Amino acid sequence: MRPADLARLLALAAIWGGSFVFMRVAAPAFGPVVTATLRVSLAGALLLLYFRAVRFDAQWRLYWRHYLLVGVVNSAVPFTLYSYAALHIPASYSVILNATAPLFGAVFAAVWLGEALTWRKVTGLLLGALGVGLVAKVGGADVDASFLRAVVACLVAAMCYALTGVYLKLRAAHIRPMAMAGASQAMAGLALLPLALASPPAHTPGAAAVLSVIALAVLCSAVAYLLYYRLMADVGPARALTVTFLMPVFGMVWGVAFLGEKVTPSMLAGCALVIAGTFVVLRAPSAVRPVRAAATPSRGSTGP
Repeated sequence: MRPADLARLLALAAIWGGSFVFMRVAAPAFGPVVTATLRVSLAGALLLLYFRAVRFDAQWRLYWRHYLLVGVVNSAVPFTLYSYAALHIPASYSVILNATAPLFGAVFAAVWLGEALTWRKVTGLLLGALGVGLVAKVGGADVDASFLRAVVACLVAAMCYALTGVYLKLRAAHIRPMAMAGASQAMAGLALLPLALASPPAHTPGAAAVLSVIALAVLCSAVAYLLYYRLMADVGPARALTVTFLMPVFGMVWGVAFLGEKVTPSMLAGCALVIAGTFVVLRAPSAVRPVRAAATPSRGSTGP
């Protein structure tokens, strides 16, 4: 990997890892739904303006249904769930749980794409499950219902990313990734708008919350997607997906540095297990059972 590509990879991991910190600041002020709505709407608008500037045709008439579905499943739902989780658990927890997306992807690929669950993948899934258990501290005295709901919200959000990856392979592999990135953000904003109008903030958000939403939209969505797809074009999807391993590290560092969060031994151990499980799953060969053929490979985003 060239130095420029490595720099993009580290920048992307730092940006996506930081998104959980921004959500911790924005969600209490705006609420989960409005936070997600503002994020995808502004990001979608910026990306569409970029498309117009470079004369990029997203072919809306042909693919708007795909854009809507991916926008809801890959952006609207997970961004809302992570914003909800930000009300109840530290950013460090959320970023670790987000790294389980490739683990769910292995299961969904076995069900819908015919990819065999090899012993390596099963080992990775078990490692990831142990890691989630450590992060969630199941059975610990400090676990309450809101904590567990937040953990479940993060896991469901990770499942959404995995489902999107399967859908892209099965139904939308022919759509250019850049078009999907921008158009799906815009459609996610339209889908969330009625819910956002029905749940306005109780009080006027402060400057920190406003700046955090802007950072989520501009940095963590618009700029991050441009970085991600440039990285995929330069180094390939497999290497680009290694950002999954780096995000928890940056997320925990930002949480400690800017929010004063504490990193416990159980969190570090859980993070190591989740990353190890993800590494094993991603490195395992994707053997396809003969009864079904896998669709053309296409990568979805695992970024929050």
